[in-house]
Amino acid sequence: MAAPGKCFLVTGPPGVGKTTLIIKVLESLKISHPNLKVQGFYTREIRDGSERVGFEVFTLDGRRGRLASTTNSSPESFRWPTVGRYKVDLASFESLALPELQVKEDTDLFIIDEVGKMELYSSSFFPAVLRVLESNIPLLASIPIPKGGRDVPGVARLRNHPGATIFTLNVVNRDAIKERIYAQLLDLLQKH
Repeated sequence: MAAPGKCFLVTGPPGVGKTTLIIKVLESLKISHPNLKVQGFYTREIRDGSERVGFEVFTLDGRRGRLASTTNSSPESFRWPTVGRYKVDLASFESLALPELQVKEDTDLFIIDEVGKMELYSSSFFPAVLRVLESNIPLLASIPIPKGGRDVPGVARLRNHPGATIFTLNVVNRDAIKERIYAQLLDLLQKH
């Protein structure tokens, strides 16, 4: 089980800056620790003009692939699970994300952006997240806020994990939270 103070979960409404905060914390940590060994991924919106048409997964070493799309009409996409109007490409997601969640002894930090409904359609994803938590390697992840007071079961389990510290982001506090997370991770890395 992750020791208290080693699992940092960022939550907040869509578009508040969760991914941006995680990337900025990571960039700051890499400046102070140039040899930092980080594993994981983050997601980004795909836009067509002002319309969001999907999401991509980016590994921390620069590889990318589709997570979900509103525009894919390939024959196999008709069997993909859906979240709202998005079809989730599990094969693409798993081929990029799952290798990034393999626990290795020399890893200093895991980044998982995001643990959400789309990602949890993968039956292999949440067990991989739990192995990361059990590894006792620091984890910085984002999770969605509950919709209508109801949480996705895997997200609820992560949110209620005894080793987790939750940071609820809004436009007013996001810079202060970024500094708090950075300082706490920096302290952990210096003790490591």
